Amino acid sequence: MPLLTATNLSYQYPQNGRGIAPIDLTIESGEALLISGPSGCGKSTLVRCLTGFIPHLYHGEMDGMVTLGDLSTAATPLWQLSEKAGLLFQNPAAQMLTETVEDEILFGLENLGLERSVMRARLEETLRQFDLVELRDRNPHTLSGGEQQKLALAAVMARQPKLLVLDEPFSMLDTTAAASLLADLKRLVAAGTAVIIAEHRAEYLHALPGLRTLTLGNGHLSPPDELPHLPAAAAAPAELIVEGLRVVRNGRTILHNLNFQADSGEIVAIVGPNGVGKTTLLRALSGLQDYDGRIHINGDTPDLGLVFQNPDLQLFNASVRAEILYRLPQPDMTRYHWLMDALGLTDYEDTPPLLLSEGEKKRLALATVLMRQPRHGLLLDEPSLGQDAAHKQMLMRLLRRVANARQLVIITTHDIALAAQADRMILLGAHGFVADGPPAAILADPIPWQRLGLLLPDWVVG
Repeated sequence: MPLLTATNLSYQYPQNGRGIAPIDLTIESGEALLISGPSGCGKSTLVRCLTGFIPHLYHGEMDGMVTLGDLSTAATPLWQLSEKAGLLFQNPAAQMLTETVEDEILFGLENLGLERSVMRARLEETLRQFDLVELRDRNPHTLSGGEQQKLALAAVMARQPKLLVLDEPFSMLDTTAAASLLADLKRLVAAGTAVIIAEHRAEYLHALPGLRTLTLGNGHLSPPDELPHLPAAAAAPAELIVEGLRVVRNGRTILHNLNFQADSGEIVAIVGPNGVGKTTLLRALSGLQDYDGRIHINGDTPDLGLVFQNPDLQLFNASVRAEILYRLPQPDMTRYHWLMDALGLTDYEDTPPLLLSEGEKKRLALATVLMRQPRHGLLLDEPSLGQDAAHKQMLMRLLRRVANARQLVIITTHDIALAAQADRMILLGAHGFVADGPPAAILADPIPWQRLGLLLPDWVVG
């Protein structure tokens, strides 16, 4: 008997009719399946259907049948399904339920009714395996996005489910953590666990033995090949100066005496391991984080728009249109329509933002910031999360338009291919910057990457 079977499976959300077209699928123990497709095509919807979250937690129209072993996912309670299948959400913060890293891992084990000695042994093994020992007493919501993703993975994998379903598991991981996850997935598949992965960064997965691929499509238009001129007046030349920047939070020094400058008109990519303070740096530059030191642009307080790593934190209106135009008394509607078209949001003008895919939410958050026309530029935290290759290319073309208007663009990312398209790459470690220069030069020198404990992708070293 197959471990998982989907027969004529389809689903439509009630609010907007989006979902997935009929699919037939079987998965055997020890198989690996990649679900690929453009942003918004239904990858997350499919994994929710396969694990029973649909129809138990989402009340649209589901047709067909999904069976996990001999259990119908529609007729079996979620708690019972979770004994066989584990799901990593695309947004890991959404599945953090406890007050400490240790309790987060133990929570799922306790729900399985395991003996305490078994739970403690699995806990210690999992903490070591995912390099979380030093974080065991931290509140999950104080972790970086990448650390949260590692914790969510750890909590799911500690339960040792027969079916492991992962939604964009590599999106927030640095290169070394991604390589470690790939090794774990190889081990699990070899041991008989079935693994289903919805992922845009498929380059990590080709090493999985026997990998099958299911490609979804949605029939929506791809982003435009060429973007028209960004409707905005060019800004005056400006220079960002950061002097002695230090951030201490809850007794922990996160940023150590950073000094750097950046000129308007350039795109700067900041790369570094999970948890070194990349998000904290952007929050300080935007004025959302208290700090010691000085940050100024031409002697003034910077006016920089920030796109959060987790777009859910900055979306709260009833429709995409209302979100972008929120509290703008005289909005520039030419700019509005340009952004809707350039960011592939035109079809979703009346859709509630939280019903969008993660990639679409990320593009909406960018639209809301660009609509406000910050004077000095943009800060983007992991901008390629949830984006397919075409939308990544569109994103870089748009950011180039912003830079060409003499504004500053700073991104933090684990996506080395994206960072390589910047004008300048900065490597950030736990105690400060370790390299700064043109991406080609930074990528050609393995020494700073080794100092950070980061692996260069195969396309760089090969």
